[in-house]
Amino acid sequence: MFSSAKLFASVAAGTLAMVAVAVAAPATSAQPQGYYSIGMTPDAAQIAQWSIAIKPDGSNLPAGSGTVDAGATVYGAECAMCHGTFGEGVDAYPKLVGGVGALKTQKLKTVGSYWPYAPIVYDYINRAMPFFAPRSLTNDQVYAITAYILNLNGIVPDNFVADAKSLAAVKMPNRDGFNFKDPRPLTHDVACMAHCADPKALTVTSDASKSGITPRTTGPVDTMQGSPAK
Repeated sequence: MFSSAKLFASVAAGTLAMVAVAVAAPATSAQPQGYYSIGMTPDAAQIAQWSIAIKPDGSNLPAGSGTVDAGATVYGAECAMCHGTFGEGVDAYPKLVGGVGALKTQKLKTVGSYWPYAPIVYDYINRAMPFFAPRSLTNDQVYAITAYILNLNGIVPDNFVADAKSLAAVKMPNRDGFNFKDPRPLTHDVACMAHCADPKALTVTSDASKSGITPRTTGPVDTMQGSPAK
């Protein structure tokens, strides 16, 4: 009968042998050292599918084209249910038409009144619309819808054909309506250089941690969260 001592010795010897083999075995991973052997390096075609952002000047607009008439058809099938047949908006869905030249009074932000560049109209439709199936439209369909919406706003004529070149050339009504330089001063007051207030005389009049809104983030760990400072 095999004794427990002999069994233990046999198992121990086998374990040591396996450890020795594992230590001596060379690495066989196909990935370079330092990687976790997951994922892959994307090729140019894969990157192109992700790199769809369009710049205001039309850079990166894809091949394709669309007419106003074709856009009316696609818009009717994919967009009118929310935005209305003529861009007037249905219920609480955004209006796409109106308010041109009257932002200071109407405050109606539409493609015609607010958007500064035509290529980014294409960009938004291409990546986000229709709401229920984004990225489902072809390049030609997106160009056509863009042409139709611009035409509804009176920005392009009925025979307009939208493509990479023509969209970049469109001058939107609100092209120059954005102020990219904040006119507000960096500070509310001029820095005090003489006869300034004594820092010791200054008091904190509002403390979020004592109002029960913000948990403590300093002090003993057991009292940091869930209870305001005493």
